[in-house]
Amino acid sequence: MNEILRFIKKEAVLCISLAAALVSMIFVPPNEGYLGYVDWSTLGLLFCLMAAVQGFGSVGAFQKLSGMLTKRFHSTRSLGAALSLMCFFLAMFITNDVSLITLVPLTITLFRGMPVVMIRTVVLETAAANLGSMATPMGNPQNLYIYSHYGMPLREFFSAMLPPALTSLVIIAASSLFIPSRRLEETTAPEHAAKRAGKFRVVLYGIAAAASLCTVVRLLDWRITLAVTLICVLAADFRVLARVDYALLLTFVCFFVFVGNISAIPAVRELVSGILSGRELLVGAALSQLISNVPCAVMLSGFTENARQLMLGVDIGGMGTLIASLASLISFKLYCACGEAKKGRYFLEFTVYNFAVLAVLLAAQLGINALFE
Repeated sequence: MNEILRFIKKEAVLCISLAAALVSMIFVPPNEGYLGYVDWSTLGLLFCLMAAVQGFGSVGAFQKLSGMLTKRFHSTRSLGAALSLMCFFLAMFITNDVSLITLVPLTITLFRGMPVVMIRTVVLETAAANLGSMATPMGNPQNLYIYSHYGMPLREFFSAMLPPALTSLVIIAASSLFIPSRRLEETTAPEHAAKRAGKFRVVLYGIAAAASLCTVVRLLDWRITLAVTLICVLAADFRVLARVDYALLLTFVCFFVFVGNISAIPAVRELVSGILSGRELLVGAALSQLISNVPCAVMLSGFTENARQLMLGVDIGGMGTLIASLASLISFKLYCACGEAKKGRYFLEFTVYNFAVLAVLLAAQLGINALFE
């Protein structure tokens, strides 16, 4: 029983999505149409990206990069700012959650004995990862899903997401001024013993990553990329496959089933479509606060064709509550695991900062919409 409760606590979003899918089956019994609900290309590409990223992580590539950069800074403020900007830019290519898994533990180690510096840096890193990830299709799962599901042209994607991404970069850079400035002794920074790996493994993971990027820009069919990725990862280190976040993939499947079933009920479809029409930005941002932006994107995509505003809504909606983005929960769990954790203060600073940024970005985007759309 305890193991079941631990699993539910750890994979709350998966359990909720499964429950929603099962309830929806009461109204639309399982049939052959269920297979059509699932966006297999999105799932396949997401798997490939996660496998390639985990492969690079297994050889210590991200830790080595972090260690090289952090040696160049000598104050808590400059180092905190550098770590946050690293989260911002890394999230564009290795996803927001992986950038946080890579850098938050490093931050906690660097700033031990400095609770305020640690809290503000981790809060800023979390925001930076969530905001930086909006700038590319593969930066986070909801972007990848919407970009693939709607067949969005790459040019349209960047025209929509670059303005809020640039605004976010300015916000992150300015926010680093709130990190207290203290001199760092050279002994504070840990040495990174990155795992040595043969060039062969690095090349194989590079091929898998390159194939995934070719699929993102629609130069390669996702099935070819899946085959290439499996061959490369199996040849390099089959254990990497165990590190892929299969719970996230299953969550997508459950929400595909739920949305497909709900969309098949005419009355419900008309009601939700009526509420959502013309309000994708605000509804997406608001609903993300309650169920997280990844399932929100999947759920609402069944009721609107306005991919641009939906993507803006769920990406901006990743700010706000602790559950608005799954990546934020990852940071919180990593922080709480350290012996010096002050959970109450972290939660307060996180909430105040995130809602402030949410308000600024929503106001800016509403202004852009009023001017250009």
